[in-house]
Amino acid sequence: MIISRTPLRISFAGGGTDLGAYYSNGYGAVVSLTIDKYIYITVNKRFDDTIRISYSKTEIVENIDQIQHDIVRECLKLTEITKGIEITSIADIPAGTGLGSSSSFTVGLLNALYTFKGEQKSSEYLAKEACQIEINLLGKPIGKQDQYAAAFGNINYFRFNSDETVFHEPLNLNTTDIDKLNKKMLLFYTGITRSASGILSTQKKETKNKLELLDRMRDQANELKNVLLIDGINKKIGDILHDGWMLKKQLSNRISNNTIENYYWKAREAGAVGGKILGAGGGGFLLFYCDEDKQERVRDALKDMKKIDFGITKHGSRIIFLGED
Repeated sequence: MIISRTPLRISFAGGGTDLGAYYSNGYGAVVSLTIDKYIYITVNKRFDDTIRISYSKTEIVENIDQIQHDIVRECLKLTEITKGIEITSIADIPAGTGLGSSSSFTVGLLNALYTFKGEQKSSEYLAKEACQIEINLLGKPIGKQDQYAAAFGNINYFRFNSDETVFHEPLNLNTTDIDKLNKKMLLFYTGITRSASGILSTQKKETKNKLELLDRMRDQANELKNVLLIDGINKKIGDILHDGWMLKKQLSNRISNNTIENYYWKAREAGAVGGKILGAGGGGFLLFYCDEDKQERVRDALKDMKKIDFGITKHGSRIIFLGED
């Protein structure tokens, strides 16, 4: 039996510039970090030649093409595993909440499947193959940042180049700064789940009309990288989050709604410096940057929402159990 553990991610700045429709004209850039909320994938040899997959439903099939779960089907094809396998997935956080769970699932499954074959793949290899599956083979209207965040882990700056290469720069903050950043962040669940595909499809179509806006969002990723590496943990981070959220909402009228706006401005009035909806938008999680002395007021203002405790994790997708046959 093999178990992989792959973190979910929080995107700080530059989201949307990782879409090919944008970076093909120059480059995109994001700053993101992974958190200690995970997707677990279990892979085990089956006693017969059938394929069993267990997620929100259970599938038992005799050949790959019968598999309904599109990501599992394409991962098995890519890794050339055709029979006699059982795959189970468990998630700490529901899908459709803006933490990149789909890409974490893909990266984690590839990691487990290659290990099942006795092969060890690099983080970059796993990220590239996950992008190949989700974007190129399945045609999902998503960007590249989630796959790379899940594979590499930690706090990172990613640059997405027009030639499809990806530049990765880990932002190796010291332990003190990581602890400070952890203490400044508050995460709340809106209770709204949504599919990112619809929002991102609209955003993709509008890219040519939003280039100036996206340029500014990309530049925020560059600015945030410098703040984290040079200035340390300070109010500028919250300001960048706020400015980024004001820009992001202009990409599509589906990114925010009355419920999200109400929660966001309540938090700001209570003392949060800035924040944003995570992922494509429309629901999921709200992240805020807030000094510790204002956090109780923010929690009270958002008492209708579930607060999620989390920490930054240093590692991307890992094999946490490797049993013998």
